[in-house]
Amino acid sequence: MPSFDIVNVVDLQEMDNAINNVVREVATRYDFRNSKTSITLDKKEKIIHITTSDEMKIKSLEEMLRGACVKRKIDPRCLEFKNPEPTSQGLLKREVKINEGISKDIARNIVKTIKDLNLKVQPATQDEQVRVTGKKIDDLQTVIKILNSKDFEVPLQYVNMK
Repeated sequence: MPSFDIVNVVDLQEMDNAINNVVREVATRYDFRNSKTSITLDKKEKIIHITTSDEMKIKSLEEMLRGACVKRKIDPRCLEFKNPEPTSQGLLKREVKINEGISKDIARNIVKTIKDLNLKVQPATQDEQVRVTGKKIDDLQTVIKILNSKDFEVPLQYVNMK
């Protein structure tokens, strides 16, 4: 029987490329001249560390990071911006968590949405993903189309279409 998986994954190499683009842009911008600004990615923890001198620069870095993610085809909804905190050197730091996986609540909403379609498909939650199986590939493609039109809090990708 044909099936596919609904997942939420972030390509960390593309995220690293987006952060490198932001670092290059910071180096050329006049408003960041002579400020101690750094942005780094911790791939193991999936956290981006931002450090800069004031609130305005933090907001600029947030916009630049979102723009770089869009250019790299990463959905910015996977970024969770924490509140800025002061450091001992008089700077501000901010952590940005990279969210992956589908939470149980969102998975329940996805399964409910699929069951409300009254198609001959069977959704099942598996860890942090949802597997949808059906007899017809056309039904599976209809499910993908409907899910793309709905807005869940996380970006969805569809993999393993068999």
